[in-house]
Amino acid sequence: MRFVSFMFALLISFSAAAIDLPTESRVPGGVALIPLSGLDTKAAPSAWYRGNRVMVIPAQTTPYAEQATWLAVIGIPLSAKPSQEQLMKADGKRYPFKIQDKAYKEQRLTITNKRHVNPNTQDLARYKREKDEMVAAFKSWSTPAISTAQFNLPATGRFSSPFGLKRFFNDQPRNPHSGLDIAGGQGGPISAPSPGKVVAVGEYFFNGNTVIVDHGYGLTTMYCHMSKIDVKVGDQLNTGDNIGKIGKTGRVTGPHLHWSVSLNNTRVDPLLFVKQ
Repeated sequence: MRFVSFMFALLISFSAAAIDLPTESRVPGGVALIPLSGLDTKAAPSAWYRGNRVMVIPAQTTPYAEQATWLAVIGIPLSAKPSQEQLMKADGKRYPFKIQDKAYKEQRLTITNKRHVNPNTQDLARYKREKDEMVAAFKSWSTPAISTAQFNLPATGRFSSPFGLKRFFNDQPRNPHSGLDIAGGQGGPISAPSPGKVVAVGEYFFNGNTVIVDHGYGLTTMYCHMSKIDVKVGDQLNTGDNIGKIGKTGRVTGPHLHWSVSLNNTRVDPLLFVKQ
């Protein structure tokens, strides 16, 4: 009986109106929209991709209504190989899909703090602890009422570093850029791009002052390098609520907001979720 009650609550937590979707882009770092044909269940199916739970929404509120009852919204990692078939599973049924390649540009930065390029043993131990904390936040799963999977921009400014850049720090290769950098200026305001709950707040070695917000169903956003944090864990935010201010804490070359979007514990291009 508890399971039935839970699934009923899950169903009504989605708005009866059309749910705004991110832009589909089946590339590394992109988003795939997969109609779950053959699963005409009343309860939302449990879907998984690469070991992480996937957002599933009612298809009748989307352009995919004629194809299926449910729609999976999947984040594709930057490490995904276009030559390999991708596989999602939902309630025991397999949903293979293919992705295309995408060529991201290079970016070379000079970092004056050498420990932010070659951390010492203590720095690495600290980074591991902080990474575990952030991953736990990225994997958070909640089922709030939701009517959109789109965002407003959280800050005003030029896009100084786009998502997916192949990065070199002091000519040493590092992981691709997993977010969007907005150069809004020191002390510029940062606001919530959509309703959500604050699930992590910290001062991290690489990311500086950081906030992570859970928007539900495996969709989270992260805000890094802040000069000031104005929220705490557990705070419920509405669209436009103040989160803090832009800064230059952590590994930076100047003040900016590093904004990342995570879907099924996968960092994806934030601009796919922006309304305009």
